[in-house]
Amino acid sequence: MWTIGPVLVWMVALFLLPLVLVLAVSFFSRSSFGGIDLPLTLDNYIRFFDPLYFKILWVSCVLAFFTTASCLVFGYPFAYIIARSPAKYRNILMLLIIVPFWTNSLIRTYAWIVLLRTEGVINTLLLKLGLIDQPLSLLYNETAVLIGLIYTMLPFMVLPLYASIEKLDRTLLEAARDLGAKPWQTFCRVTLPLTAPGILAGSLLVFIPSLGLFFIPDLMGGSKTVLIGNLIKNQFLTARDWPFGAASSIILMILTLLFIVGYILVSKDKQGKELL
Repeated sequence: MWTIGPVLVWMVALFLLPLVLVLAVSFFSRSSFGGIDLPLTLDNYIRFFDPLYFKILWVSCVLAFFTTASCLVFGYPFAYIIARSPAKYRNILMLLIIVPFWTNSLIRTYAWIVLLRTEGVINTLLLKLGLIDQPLSLLYNETAVLIGLIYTMLPFMVLPLYASIEKLDRTLLEAARDLGAKPWQTFCRVTLPLTAPGILAGSLLVFIPSLGLFFIPDLMGGSKTVLIGNLIKNQFLTARDWPFGAASSIILMILTLLFIVGYILVSKDKQGKELL
């Protein structure tokens, strides 16, 4: 009891109570002065399925999907190189993954703004090289938001992939080669299936936070890109419609739980097949 006591206190004080508070607020009505008021209602949940808000949720899911897919495409080779590199270089390569966490994510996002803006480093370089006649519009669009999300979430994909690839039994790869399998056949039929748990875990770690990040769309997307995280933030801080903001948060949380349940079911199914 003494061991789990601090954990229980932490869970109740910092997770359960705030969650119950948000859930309770979602059933109230917005008062004339921006607070909460009676009567209790389900209108906040019904309002979320308005085509305007549903489109925001859809765009958020699409961007989160492309962020996850891009992180997987860029992160898998990097994790593979780290896992297969000599032991004396692994710590250095892992340090390169962790170093960005030492600086504030806002500072790193502003660094991207310096690179992508109209008078930024990339446009200036392209103009001087004569590759373009006028500056490209690299900032304040969905592509800029996607770049920011990929840069921020990439380490969350690489770390679980590295852990999964490092545990890969090399004798299986040698057996595949001895049996005449080509490198791409070995990768598709041996490496990829055996590292699927790392792919699933990394995808979950990238996709779910990508849905809720709001500062990257704010800074790199401008007013042109509104995601579900921005919608919730604006309801609490700008529109002062706390009940609708709380209802949106609960719906996003339910969506997140569905993804986690799907991950658990897929993982159990895979473990069952391995045992067979």
